Amino acid sequence: MLEGEIKMEIEFRIIDDNELPPLIIKKGENDKPKILINNHHRIWLSLNRAILAGISQALPEKINDVLNGYLTEQYSFEQMDRSELNE
Repeated sequence: MLEGEIKMEIEFRIIDDNELPPLIIKKGENDKPKILINNHHRIWLSLNRAILAGISQALPEKINDVLNGYLTEQYSFEQMDRSELNE
């Protein structure tokens, strides 16, 4: 770990539920990530394990896209609010 880097612990749970999808990422306790791996879909998980491992490379870029869109929207709202105040 690099100096100043914050280590975030991720909770993993293995479940067995035919109504839930194979993989779930959700907020756990204290807003920390919690990953549920559904053993009911173990054949699908096995066949797609290499693809699922590759998610860790693509996910940060997609999250960045979502956050940039949100920040752009918030900035537009801020500019509209300022222009209304100056009128």
